[in-house]
Amino acid sequence: MTSGHKTVTVFLTIICGLLLAVVDLIAHWPSWTWAAVAVLVVGAPPLVARVATGRRANPVPLDLLPHLPVAPVERRDQRVSQVVLPSCWEDYDFRFSATVRWCPSGKSVDRPILNPAGLAVEAIMARACAITGKREPTRSSLVQHELNGLLGRMERDETGFLHVMAEGVTLTLAEHDQERLDKLSAVRKDKAVWEHERKYEQSRREYLGEDVLKDTGSAVVWWLAKNDDHIEKTVGDLGLLAQLSSAAQNEQVPERFHHLVPMPPPAHPAPEQPEFPEVHETAPAPPPPTGADLIAAFLATEGIADDDPERALLVGRMADAVAACGRLETADELRRRFDAPDTPDTPLDGDVGPDQDPPEWEDG
Repeated sequence: MTSGHKTVTVFLTIICGLLLAVVDLIAHWPSWTWAAVAVLVVGAPPLVARVATGRRANPVPLDLLPHLPVAPVERRDQRVSQVVLPSCWEDYDFRFSATVRWCPSGKSVDRPILNPAGLAVEAIMARACAITGKREPTRSSLVQHELNGLLGRMERDETGFLHVMAEGVTLTLAEHDQERLDKLSAVRKDKAVWEHERKYEQSRREYLGEDVLKDTGSAVVWWLAKNDDHIEKTVGDLGLLAQLSSAAQNEQVPERFHHLVPMPPPAHPAPEQPEFPEVHETAPAPPPPTGADLIAAFLATEGIADDDPERALLVGRMADAVAACGRLETADELRRRFDAPDTPDTPLDGDVGPDQDPPEWEDG
């Protein structure tokens, strides 16, 4: 008797005992019937179980049955990792990973399917490429959730033999591609800010040049609004506003505002200078003549030759006179150039010696 049979016998014994006890209490049977009920309760269920077991007895003992191997369960899932899928940007590819699951559709095929895993993975890759090829690589996380939703439904492959789906989809970018995209994003943001600032500055210039400072009257109205209708202050700044508006328009201050301008208006333009031919190289100006040059010119004019013995004495006298006037450098230059002595030994003709009286000049 197996453990199952024993369990059934115990349950039957308990149930029968409870039923007979209830009947005995209701019918008020005599006391000796309790002994008969006890024998019936204990003996009847095992007898019934043995009879039932004998009719279905296995002719072969359980110990003699062979231990047959369990049939292997067909695997119907495949993990794929880091499969390169295209994006809508050239040279920026996604990295696709997922678990592919499939089951036979029940459709008969002409040729036997030897690798259903390959068919299932091919079908998932085709469905994924149709989506990623139209998406930008900057939205990889969003495309990942989109793939999880679209590939999570069982659909037939091209052969119709399999129903295929994918779960646990992850979609990423290569690290260097992500760094490039981050840099491009930062540059685009900086460019957008710069363009906004440039347009803002250009708009302000147009507003000031074409509206506010278009003329003195527009400048006065603008300044009056800026100063909360302080008329006295605006009147005091009329000259400044006239100058400012004229400068913004590259024009002269109107004559009616000349008396308000603190600085006098610019003078009339100078007459045009005659044009001279272009001189590519300007000759240096000659230096002014020195005292020695003038003495040399004087000696040449008077016809005093260089070998005249009185020439050095004459120049020496001149050097002494120049030195007496405080021109020592000129005196030294005369002596070096003409070899003149410092003190002449012999007085020149017509000179007055120290012991001589000056000559008397005759009249007429």
